[in-house]
Amino acid sequence: MPSPKKKPALGRGLGSLMGEAQSETGYTAADTEMSIEQIKPNPNQPRTHFNESQLEELSESIRENGVLQPLLVRKSGKGYEIIAGERRYQASKIAGLEKVPVIIKEVDDQKMLELALIENLQRSDLNPIEEAKGYKQLIKASGMTQEALSKAVSKSRSAITNSLRLLDLPEVVQQMMYDGKLTAGHARAILAVPFEDARIKLAEKVVAEGLSVRATENLAPLFSVGDTPKVPRPVTPQSYKKAARALRQVFNTNVKVRSTRGKNKIEIEFKDEDDLQRILGSMIELD
Repeated sequence: MPSPKKKPALGRGLGSLMGEAQSETGYTAADTEMSIEQIKPNPNQPRTHFNESQLEELSESIRENGVLQPLLVRKSGKGYEIIAGERRYQASKIAGLEKVPVIIKEVDDQKMLELALIENLQRSDLNPIEEAKGYKQLIKASGMTQEALSKAVSKSRSAITNSLRLLDLPEVVQQMMYDGKLTAGHARAILAVPFEDARIKLAEKVVAEGLSVRATENLAPLFSVGDTPKVPRPVTPQSYKKAARALRQVFNTNVKVRSTRGKNKIEIEFKDEDDLQRILGSMIELD
């Protein structure tokens, strides 16, 4: 009985563009060599941070062995735009190369974004926040479900879900993760705290004291207790505001008309005894 055909995942798109030779040999033949000056980065590059030491290591390898895997590019204006291979491009510039091997393909903007995202998401050195933003961007760009995305990037659906949850953290906490001060484990513990202010306080404590993930998990319930949402103040009726304004004009002092604990009150301010007598006089004149 023939085995059922495997459905193609979007992640195969990059492989099909690069050619089947890559899957068999780990190397893909280039279409041509191109001046590095003709190539420009993808303006929608999902990766926002490149590790400088890793780029330097890659550039040293390129100096010794050349660029083993061609850059994937497309025609753009008078030059060419990178579809996949941004790190190799950056490292080649550091290595001082004048030309790099390329494969030229015709793809539209959406497909280019999908391929650039998938190339980055399949790497293991992505920052957790970059990874989460990449998933979100890919879902938005392609309309994929989390299930389809998990197949495209060879990750479990729960891993995708947990990654996307990191974007529920306050921006300041996301920045701590981006800077490498918090791990994804810390972040998941912080997400157990229901309120934003408390999440920030817990994250700051973790960073300041260098706490472990386990210690963060133990602290999370304590930061969840005190931060209960405040009951909103009742809206003051317009009639109360109008009455307060009229009384302020009559008595020439600050007057408040409000409800407190179920009781309605008129509060009239006075500076001293003389001012009190002046206000009383005004009341008697009104009578």
